[in-house]
Amino acid sequence: MHYPWWYVPNLTSPMLIALIATVHVFVSLYAVGGGIVLAGEVSYAYKVNNKSLLDYLKSHTLFFILLTVVFGAITGVGIWWTIGLASPLATESLIHIFVFGWAMEYVFFVLEIVSAFIFHYYWGRLDAGTHKTIGWIYAVAAYISLVLITGITAFQLDIGNWTPDKGMWVAFFNPQTFPQIIARSGASLLLASLYIYLHAAFKLKNDHQLRALVENRTSKWAMAGAALVTIGGAWWYFNIPPSAKAALAGASALNILSILVFAASAVVFFMLFFGPYRNPGWINPGFAILYFLLGIAATGTGEFIREGVRKPYIVYNYVTGNNVLVSEIPKLQSTGYLNGGTWTKAFMKAHYPQVFDTTGNIDDAKLLQLPEGDQVKVGQVLFQYHCNNCHSVGGFSGVAELTRGWSKDMIHTVVTHLAKAHFFMPPWCGTQAEAQMLTEYLASLSEPSPPGMRFGKAVNPALKQLADGTLREEGGK
Repeated sequence: MHYPWWYVPNLTSPMLIALIATVHVFVSLYAVGGGIVLAGEVSYAYKVNNKSLLDYLKSHTLFFILLTVVFGAITGVGIWWTIGLASPLATESLIHIFVFGWAMEYVFFVLEIVSAFIFHYYWGRLDAGTHKTIGWIYAVAAYISLVLITGITAFQLDIGNWTPDKGMWVAFFNPQTFPQIIARSGASLLLASLYIYLHAAFKLKNDHQLRALVENRTSKWAMAGAALVTIGGAWWYFNIPPSAKAALAGASALNILSILVFAASAVVFFMLFFGPYRNPGWINPGFAILYFLLGIAATGTGEFIREGVRKPYIVYNYVTGNNVLVSEIPKLQSTGYLNGGTWTKAFMKAHYPQVFDTTGNIDDAKLLQLPEGDQVKVGQVLFQYHCNNCHSVGGFSGVAELTRGWSKDMIHTVVTHLAKAHFFMPPWCGTQAEAQMLTEYLASLSEPSPPGMRFGKAVNPALKQLADGTLREEGGK
């Protein structure tokens, strides 16, 4: 309420977060799982003194650094940039609640970067013991980063028994922390293995013996990852709060996607077991790409479901989807949504000073006296701040289509009963007068019913005859 709104036409700003965050998740999970797999495989290669395997792992480490450290850092900055603009209140809340957690994460992130570069660029210049140690330092630092960030993002779905007077660790160890750590640990191992398959299928295209060894050993990591994804995902489902379960049950698309996540994980597991694990040498570029796409689909779908069931909150029971503190809603419903925001109130003072009373607050009676055109403009401001976090005008989840054919009375009823009309929407946070302003704006956008949708009127002569009882089948029956 005290931040200017960032408007992204047709897409909405949270969807831009989703696009950048999804790409970042694919890379960041590889950074964690890849670090563990590389440290483990380098240790094995040193143990059996397999120089050709070490040479391959060195080449993969360069690919790993370029993708995770360079590209991953860029997308990581992109996430902070977009969430700061699209969800400033939620971002501010998470920073304040977990300030010590973020400080720890930054320390381990720096340790990741330094150890990753030493691991690669000092390859062959360090003795085997030191080199393995550096590899495991990276793996442990990356995994601790995953644990810290997962605990913070898990808090968004279920704050547990945390209240603002309690410390960070109460917030961190919420009911969702351990299920999501297990699921993401599995996803990181699975994705890392699939990245290795993809790289090895092209890099070792002509070295069948080495490729078979890489496949066989990597398949063990991948199958462990697929199993952890399934265990963590099931635990996650049984621990989500009632609102999330209701959102999941009420959205058929999310139910289908949930089935697809488990199905894709099971398919990958059995393909890995009967393929690379039991029959090394089975991987070729085509199968590697197929494996990779299945892993990406399962991971991306799981992340989408995790975000989708959080509605109507950004932080469960603390910050609503439209960046309002749950504790502020009663006051806003009483004194006015426009009055409650720094930028909304500034807009009204600049454009409609006549609606303010002697105390400097907006008077609802004066608001309703505005001409219809001005009411539409005020409604647009309300839509921008109250609704645009989930809805665009005419693009993704566009209100012009969602309200197609609705009367003003229908729109007004839904606006004033948002949470009852759709339980995954936050409640209306303004006064009745402001609801009227938003109704006028939405009515100005609403598309008409499609041609031919004239229920109660004869569209087809045969239908009219059927309704009148005069339509007869052939033969006069």
